[in-house]
Amino acid sequence: MSGAVDPVELAQRLIACPSVTPASGDVFDLIEQALRPLGFAVHRFLAGEAPDGPVENLFATRGEGGPHFAFAGHLDVVPPGDGWSGDPFAPRVSGGLLHGRGAVDMKGGIAAFVAACAEVGDHPGTLSLIVTGDEEGPATFGTPAIMDWMEERGIRPDMILIGEPTSEERLGDIVKIGRRGSVNMWITVPGAQGHVAYPHRADNPVPKLARVIEALEALHLDDGNEQFQPSNLEFTAVETVSKATNVIPGAATAQINIRFNNLQRGADLVELVRRTAEKAAPGSTVEARISGEAFLTPPGPIYDIVGKAIEAETGLTPRLSTHGGTSDGRFLVRLCPVVDFGLPNATMHKIDEAASVEDIRALSRIYARVINLALGAA
Repeated sequence: MSGAVDPVELAQRLIACPSVTPASGDVFDLIEQALRPLGFAVHRFLAGEAPDGPVENLFATRGEGGPHFAFAGHLDVVPPGDGWSGDPFAPRVSGGLLHGRGAVDMKGGIAAFVAACAEVGDHPGTLSLIVTGDEEGPATFGTPAIMDWMEERGIRPDMILIGEPTSEERLGDIVKIGRRGSVNMWITVPGAQGHVAYPHRADNPVPKLARVIEALEALHLDDGNEQFQPSNLEFTAVETVSKATNVIPGAATAQINIRFNNLQRGADLVELVRRTAEKAAPGSTVEARISGEAFLTPPGPIYDIVGKAIEAETGLTPRLSTHGGTSDGRFLVRLCPVVDFGLPNATMHKIDEAASVEDIRALSRIYARVINLALGAA
């Protein structure tokens, strides 16, 4: 192992690689170039085909035997959108902030962990990185493909830290110990197209869809529990196949997302929506895509390791939470205990995304403490 790594400089170089989902190529080259001098064996591979692939993935490992501690993250970013004050892929530091798409979610976190690996000396056991190029996308050929690759080789970590931006008011205030599940559904109500002046010759699906919407809005899914907030159903789009002002459309569609806790299962929610839609508008159809089930990591060593590292660096005792969106922990939890911890998330996915330079450096120090505690390094 040789050489220190500046996490801010590495984050800048990563941001400078436009890596909208699915990420591949240059951004993975940079991580490999940073890890190999630190003693890591780096394995890269492409998985899947269009439309959700191919996706580039990376698994890097150092050491051998147990314990095995792994860090998981993603190099892909969401599209930058319009309205940035500068080029979103031209990183710049101003007023103590590193600006650029991915600064928070989550190139800053990955850079912090790589720098932490450089600071940790010889250690017992195994240290690994699980890095995908498709966390922000369908995730079909991202982390699940890496897990398949690991299983084929008998690789199974004892615990995993995911570097998603979980902090809210300040670095270290929140650690995610679980995540809600997510399911998207598309409800289509059929009709018969016709002229608005002759409604008796048509069958208008819009009022029927309105009844479906009203019935779904009236559903009470649950009250949540000690670990999770109540599940919520939200309408995200409503449209018809015709936009003409004088045409009754032949079909109308509503799009919904349900974020659900561990009192629910994705398939059960899909069936509930199907029954509700059919009752309100017979003939309705429902297509669904379950992004992931809710999960919860029970209390265990990883709670104490991450909590102690945060407290030693920041003085904060982090709050353990399951609120917010999902992460690749929905897949990785099948391997071992998983928690998420990373930078403050106020600007993730926003225009002019930015991370505090000092937070990136402090996060790297926290991650180094986590590695030392997890592996018993000197």
